[in-house]
This record gives sequence, C-alpha cells and structure tokens, in this order.
Amino acid sequence: MNRRHCLKNLLQVAGGCYLPFFKLFSQVPVTNGQTGLWPQYVDLAEKAGLNSKTIILGHETKDFLLSTTGGGVALFDYDNDGWLDVFLVNGWGLGEFSKGTEPTNHLFRNNHNGTFTDVTEKAGLVRHGWGQGVCVGDYDNDGHLDLFVTYYGKNVLYHNNGNGTFTDVTRESGLLQSEDHWNTGAAFLDYDRDGHVDLFVSNYVGYQYGLTLYDSNPSLVSELSPVLYGVAGLEGTHNILYRNNGDGTFANVSDRAGILKPEPAYGFTPCVADFDNDGWPDIYVADDSTPSLLFLNNRDGSFRETGLLAGVAFDANGRSQGGMGVDAGDYDGDGLFDIIKTNFSDETPSLYHNDGRGFFTDATSQGGLAGQASSVKWGTAFFDYDNDGRPDLLIVTGPIYPPGVSSRNSKLGQGSRMILCRNLGNGRFEDISTHAGPALSQSRCSRGAAFGDIFHTGQIDIVVNNVNDRPGLLRNQSPSANAWLLVNLVGTKTNRAAIGSRVLVETENRRQIQEVRSGGSFCSHSDLRLHFGLGKARVVTRIEVQWLSGSREVLERVPVNRLVTLQEGKGIISQDAF
Repeated sequence: MNRRHCLKNLLQVAGGCYLPFFKLFSQVPVTNGQTGLWPQYVDLAEKAGLNSKTIILGHETKDFLLSTTGGGVALFDYDNDGWLDVFLVNGWGLGEFSKGTEPTNHLFRNNHNGTFTDVTEKAGLVRHGWGQGVCVGDYDNDGHLDLFVTYYGKNVLYHNNGNGTFTDVTRESGLLQSEDHWNTGAAFLDYDRDGHVDLFVSNYVGYQYGLTLYDSNPSLVSELSPVLYGVAGLEGTHNILYRNNGDGTFANVSDRAGILKPEPAYGFTPCVADFDNDGWPDIYVADDSTPSLLFLNNRDGSFRETGLLAGVAFDANGRSQGGMGVDAGDYDGDGLFDIIKTNFSDETPSLYHNDGRGFFTDATSQGGLAGQASSVKWGTAFFDYDNDGRPDLLIVTGPIYPPGVSSRNSKLGQGSRMILCRNLGNGRFEDISTHAGPALSQSRCSRGAAFGDIFHTGQIDIVVNNVNDRPGLLRNQSPSANAWLLVNLVGTKTNRAAIGSRVLVETENRRQIQEVRSGGSFCSHSDLRLHFGLGKARVVTRIEVQWLSGSREVLERVPVNRLVTLQEGKGIISQDAF
C-alpha cells in the first residue's frame, strides 16, 4: 500500500471509537475570542496500543531515593519506514516479580494507522533493571539509528542491525562501566566535529544512596531527610564524556576535556546546542540542588564551565534550584538559543534569555512563568502547537513519590497536571492549560516527554512516560490551519544523523532557527526531524542549512506543508506532502 493511500485511510482513535482524521478535526473547538482556537489535547495511548506500564516500586512504609527517578521516552524511526516509533524506559522495584511479570523497556512500532505494536522481544530489547533515560543517534554512520539507555548501575548501547533488531554492543564499544553509577540523562553530540557522534552522560548522586532506606540509616529519619526534601548533603557526582574513535568504539575523555573540573553535582538532563553561535556544540546540564552547568566548547577538544558567569547556574536571586529537565529554543526569534529548565515544587521553572556571546538573563518573571511553582516539573520542550511560527512551551509534572510508593510526606505524593503555555509573541507566555483539553486536566505522575509528528499531519504529538501507569499519547483534536514544514537532514561529511546541524527558515515576516538534537526534555529524546510552524505563509522564502562540518547550503522558494529531506552537498533529495 503506498503512502498516499495509507494517509487517506489513516484512522485516529478517539472517544472509544475510530474516527477518520477529517471527522476528528471537524469537531467544534473551544475559542477565547482573542487568540483564536484553543488546542484540545486528548490522550489516545490506550486505544492506540501503548498499553505497557512503567513500574517504579518502593518498599512498604519506607522511602528511598531511587523510587523518585526514571521514566525517559524516545521518539525515533528505528526501521526507516518514515514513521516515528516509541521507546519507553522502564524501572524496577525492591520486591520480587513473578516470572513473566518482570518490568522491561518497551519498543512500540508505528503501524501507520493510528496504532502501535509492541515489538520489544522481536527487536531484542528485553532488559530488566532500574532504567533511567534514553537518547538516540547513529554512532557508526550506517544510516540506522542506534539506542543508548541509562541505568542505575550500568548503561547499555544497542546497535541497530537494520533489520528490525538491535544488538547489545556495550562491551565491544568500550561503554561498559567498570563501576556502578547512578546514570541519568544522555545525549549524542559531535563535540569535535569529526563526523562521528560522541556521547555525554549525566550522573545523579552517589550510587550507594539510591537504595538507602530509612530503617537502615537512622540519620535519614527526620523531617529534614534529604530523601524527602532534596539531595543536599549527599555525595555528588561528575558527568562523563565519551569520544567516538570512529571504529565503533568510545573512549572516556572526561578528564582531558574539562568535564571533571566543576565540583561534584547532582546531574539530571543534558541539553546540547550552540549557545554562543560559534559553530561548535555546547552542553548545558540541569542539576538538582546544585548549580547547573554550562560547558562552552573551546574548539580544541575541551570545554570550559561558565554556568555562573553566563547567568544560568542559579535563579535570579542567586539560589540553586532542583533542576530536572531542560530544552533550548529561540522563543523570541532573535537567532539565539534560549533555555527552559524545569525545577522542583515551590520553585518556578527557569527561563533564561540568551543575550549573545554565551551570556543569559533570567527572564522567568518577564516571560510570564513566575506563577508556575506548585508542582514538581520534569519533561519539557519548546514546540509550536498551533504552527504560528512562535515556539510554545509544555511542561509535564508529577509528584516525587508516585502512586504505589509510600511516603511520609503526603505533599510529595499528590498528583499534578501538565502545563501548556502559549507564546504571545512579545517575550511572554500565557498559561492556557485549563483550556487545552482533557489530556492536560488529568492528574498523572509524569517524568519524561518526547515530541514529534507521529501521525503525519504537520502537527506535533507528545508521548509522556507516567510512573506506575501506562504512557500518555497527546493529540490535538483542534489543529490550526496554519502552514508548516518538517525538515529531515542527512549528513555526509557531517555525522549521518546530522546531529548538531542548524536550519534557518525564513518566510515573509519571520525567521526561525532550530538544531538537530539528541536527548533533552527529562532524560528523553524527541524526533530528530525539525518542525517549523509557518503561520499563513504559502511558501518558504529561504532555507539555510549550517551543517556541523562547516559547510552551508541555501534553498529558495520551498513549498509548505511537507516533509523535506536534504542531504549534505546534494540539497533536497525528496519531498513528501502529507
């Protein structure tokens, strides 16, 4: 069946029945008179077949730190059929699981008809343990996206065999850790621009603290317990940078690259972007209860940590925050990547405006986000839900202790709802969560979130990993009529997945930039293809690709509402109108 025929007959699951897309989108939307259509997000996960549960269990009547983290999710096309598939990181528990019920990560294949099939076992990805995060990249440049999964313990690198299966190559690649770590977020990046993606891994607290119970450590039994109120006082850790040797192996270069110079911290999620516009990838790390870190690329194989000087280590009052997730995007259209960082409850998220040359201003209050302090905030992203050309903002939330895990502090076990903020185009965001549909009003214990066009409709869908629950699949039933463009880059001299390359899109009245990025959100990974909302434009005036290798390509008068694939040195090699 050809793609056009598939799309014509594509069905969407909603309201307990299958509805054609045109009927689904013709439902009467909610409006507010000023800003036009409100989005109406529904959760289609159960009907779409995303029915696995992420399990993170504690110990009856006791609390321990490891029961609070984990839950990454990735959206990527593992079988190169042009459709995004879903990978969900699972956890574990202190109790015994009966045979056949042990938690495992899950890979769901996109069936192209609004449903998914669990292919975990067939793909060779069954694995048990305290899974934490995930990132995707083509480390051997063979055209098939590989999978890296972080664990409390030892990480795993899965090589994509190109036939629907994966092989664990952790030992052969040199990534098998000699000691156990509390690994969290990760990202592939080509920090030395040699055409081979390297790997950055964040680490949380010392490994020994993950399974520390109150009953076994009397010093933790108090209202000031670090388990309940943060990790301050526990042993911190360093992040890890692995260099790709170009032969399928990696080498730990953390020391000589300057990654070990900062004081030990509690790292969660790395976000890679060219923050100072010098053409080289930099790394920002969201840290919990310690200053967040900004590693600027020295362009000689090393980094310098500038978080304090750059203005992104603390909040506007100079206080450390409980950093969880992070994303980068140009929310005000000035050609510089700004930062959104999610934080603990009783703390606002952090919106850092990029002032240029690697310096930032805390714009949380000016940006309209000062009221978002009531919940624990995790996965996040800048994304354009209404395709008006202005990046909006989603933050998923969840209590520290999920359902099924006992806590001595009831506040940390309360449910919470997602936050959707509309970009008003004047440097401010407006919270429209209560108007945005039933999926955002549900109380869930969420962690990771990944973003991408799952159903080939030109709008961004969201998959959320929920603890001790099935995932969420958020779909907007009232999409905007605005135009859009999806850009897929294929590197040649640049690494094959083009990670780190930048795209500039111009229409008559707007300029936008994005970069191909691995990792981010909260220990998660979103679509490597770049989605641009174009408003009322009927043609893209100009596309400029700044390949990470240093070369540039310019294309003019590109039609809208399609997926455009560009190969380095060849320009557009395919166009697919959804």
